[in-house]
Amino acid sequence: MEPKTAVLNAVPPYGHILCSEKWRTSSFVQGLKDGGVKILFENELGVADFHLPNKMCILYVFECDIIAGNGYKRKLVRYRNASSSFQELVLVERTRLSEQYFSAVQKFVVFDLGLSLLPVSGQTEASQLITQIVNGEGRENPFRQRTSSWLLDSMSVALVHQLPGVGRVKALTLMQNFPSIQEIYSASTAELEPIVGQASAQQIHSFFHADHTAGT
Repeated sequence: MEPKTAVLNAVPPYGHILCSEKWRTSSFVQGLKDGGVKILFENELGVADFHLPNKMCILYVFECDIIAGNGYKRKLVRYRNASSSFQELVLVERTRLSEQYFSAVQKFVVFDLGLSLLPVSGQTEASQLITQIVNGEGRENPFRQRTSSWLLDSMSVALVHQLPGVGRVKALTLMQNFPSIQEIYSASTAELEPIVGQASAQQIHSFFHADHTAGT
């Protein structure tokens, strides 16, 4: 049975998060409590793990899920297709063991599904991140909606920065010329070259399309 729409779109009060029941005994939840975040447990959040007061929902992908194979992709597709009015974020454990798979996960989440991704080292870093978001979303804060936009913009620059041949300056230049990461993905070498130079343009294009070329 699908979760009720009212729960799927439920927004917690400021200073709180809605948390899937499966996280109740986790170190992540303990980290949130230590940071002063109040937690409301819920069984019917659908695929999402957390709802935040800024109308953001989060799905957490564990290191073990990535290493185990492609099963996590089905969950990500369900998450993208869920009938939710929330801004969707995916937290992915990027560790020594999962590092070799990360670029493939990144491509699938960001470029195939069009979701926002943020790598974390584990549950401790994830709880710190969410604590910062929740505590920065106070009722008296007139910039409440802009906080989330700033976070996602920073994430986008960080993702572009990870592309081969792209430093921070080139990442910012790319984001100024291509409004979304998906547009960078779709750009031809000729379109990229005036922005980042011939060598970097070829590296970026190869990074995105090498898997597709190999499969043809």
